Amino acid sequence: MFRRTDMSTASCLLSEDQFRCFVCQNIFRDPVSTPCGHNFCKICVTDNFCVDVPFQCPMCEKMFYPKPELQVNTLITELLDVYIQSAQRQNPEPVNCNIFRKTLLCGNIQDMIEELKHCSQLSTEDAWTFSSAKRCVNLTSEQNRTYVERLSAAHLELIFIEVMKKEIPKLLIRAELMRAQRYVVDVTLDPDTVHPMLVLSDDRKQVRCCDPKTHLPHDQKRFMHCKYVLGKQSFSSGRFYFEVQVRGKINWTLGVAKESVKRVGLITLSPQSGYWSLTVRNGNEFYGMSEPPVYFSLQRGPEKVGVFVDYEEGLVFFYDVDAAVLMYSFTGCFFTERLHPFFGTGNNYDGTNGAPLIISAFPLLKLKQDVPRFDDPLQALHSE
Repeated sequence: MFRRTDMSTASCLLSEDQFRCFVCQNIFRDPVSTPCGHNFCKICVTDNFCVDVPFQCPMCEKMFYPKPELQVNTLITELLDVYIQSAQRQNPEPVNCNIFRKTLLCGNIQDMIEELKHCSQLSTEDAWTFSSAKRCVNLTSEQNRTYVERLSAAHLELIFIEVMKKEIPKLLIRAELMRAQRYVVDVTLDPDTVHPMLVLSDDRKQVRCCDPKTHLPHDQKRFMHCKYVLGKQSFSSGRFYFEVQVRGKINWTLGVAKESVKRVGLITLSPQSGYWSLTVRNGNEFYGMSEPPVYFSLQRGPEKVGVFVDYEEGLVFFYDVDAAVLMYSFTGCFFTERLHPFFGTGNNYDGTNGAPLIISAFPLLKLKQDVPRFDDPLQALHSE
């Protein structure tokens, strides 16, 4: 451990940027370190923290399961305190991080405003910051609006940061989903690959289990032992996205598969076997079918799942469309042949899992042309 004098010397070699969180871009508050060696504010990586969902580093995107127990990094905390003291000695005006920390400790918006009234002016008026803060802070009473008008843009920026700290992660995921939907493709089911007991709709947009009376000719393309079916369309470059309704089902599998996957006999769903998929059992047991499978649970299962693939970047993302939540992702994939959308209905279980998988028939096809591009995340927030 550094002695205080050593730390003071070390702090002179550091800049404010080295104490900024990658997520919120503000000075660290209770800094924690991930197993991959990156540092963040504790609240930025543990807010809405669910033990059963894999943890993904926001910086390098490496995934950890089970989730690491993140503790405050005392060395970084001490270095930050020394740096703040050093900055205050050089500049008698309070530095941004002190006011930011005090602001975070306020219990409600009224307390926050009162605290900010006693803070020194940090910067000149900024029209964008002022309007953004007024837009995003939910100040409903006339009294609070009066307080806002009296505050400087810099003070409002701090309020804005506090409010948006919880909203930005949701906003970013929703923006990512909207970008993914621009690459929506029209997918139909391939009757040459469907398991003999599965039933396809006439438009080949739905598949359900099961009809034991179905007699389909044996075909080397057909899944003969597992109740799977591929999409007719295939992709060997670029990006593509499709959505599937899973409402009413307790067992299902969705994803993509390479064209040469094994169709007969025991099939292992894993990237090594050419499958990148998400499987659900008993309604709330989720498995990212990596090697080995990654188990997690969600408080609320999706009714519609979006699957996004970036062929060149080696990405496969699974979204809960209605909640705009990224449920699972494969990263660093290496695709070498054509990929097909991949569907598994699960067994019927006396009707408890008899609902079909339904591929969305897309008014969303217009999204490629019609979805606006938001350079400012606030535009996406207020467009809803």
